[in-house]
Amino acid sequence: MIRLKRIYDPPEPGDGARYLVERLWPRGVKKEEAALTEWFKEVAPSTALRKWYNHEPERWPEFQKRYREELNHEAHRAAFAQLQHAARRGPITLVYGAHDEERNSAVVLKQVLTGGRRTRSK
Repeated sequence: MIRLKRIYDPPEPGDGARYLVERLWPRGVKKEEAALTEWFKEVAPSTALRKWYNHEPERWPEFQKRYREELNHEAHRAAFAQLQHAARRGPITLVYGAHDEERNSAVVLKQVLTGGRRTRSK
């Protein structure tokens, strides 16, 4: 089972292993209070993609496509494989900092981890 949770929400026993999947540390959160198992910056969208998207809802479909493509890049493979392995062992929570709970990179990452294709066929 893979859960999604904002880093600003308190940790719960049912979270399992908690993985921050952001490139930047979220503002106003102390590392010791985040109760993270690990910080996987390497699996987060690139800085260029994150800045391009800028959480603009009209860019969401294209962001998803581009992020799925990025997940195929060598720079993301090791961290992605570690998350896959962790998800097979037990419940995990992908922790993110975005305000939009429906349109953020953790949503895409969960879809891919639960069997969605990394990239769409053309």
